[in-house]
Amino acid sequence: MIIEQLISDWKINKSWTLFLDRDGVINYETIGNYITKVDDFIFIDGVKETIAKLSNIFNRIIIVTNQQGIGKKLMTESDLNRIHQYMINEIKKNNGRIDGIYHSPYLSSENNIMQKPRVGMGLKAQEDFPEINFSKSVMIGNSERDIIFGNKLKMRTIYIGDENSNIRPDFCIENLKKLVK
Repeated sequence: MIIEQLISDWKINKSWTLFLDRDGVINYETIGNYITKVDDFIFIDGVKETIAKLSNIFNRIIIVTNQQGIGKKLMTESDLNRIHQYMINEIKKNNGRIDGIYHSPYLSSENNIMQKPRVGMGLKAQEDFPEINFSKSVMIGNSERDIIFGNKLKMRTIYIGDENSNIRPDFCIENLKKLVK
């Protein structure tokens, strides 16, 4: 398993925190569209079981997700809360857990600190969970902004997708499931 190698190389133990992007990491991303209701939210194959395994490795599992659909008035905070409650419940049914979800409803053009690649969501998570040490954290995402977010906070970074010369993560992987398979 790849995670066993990373645990050894990075010296990961139960004091570490895992940060995950949502769209394209946990659920299938709909390019050009937004996940605006529970029916649109489809887990990527094997993710629920993978998060269950990662729950035994990491002290905290935190989701950080840009949700511009709110800023564009395509959905409401209530719509997003329903989607996230569904996601949490499904992960729990598979013996996994999510300790916190942080989202940015702002448009990219607003340059809000909460919008990745800026670090507001990470700082808010650390405020809520003071034991979070970014040097003992891993950020997993499928975009350059996710990796920049992790790098700015001095986290280890894992990029989901094809290797790209513009993105400089610590590790690349095809999907989350491959991490523990």
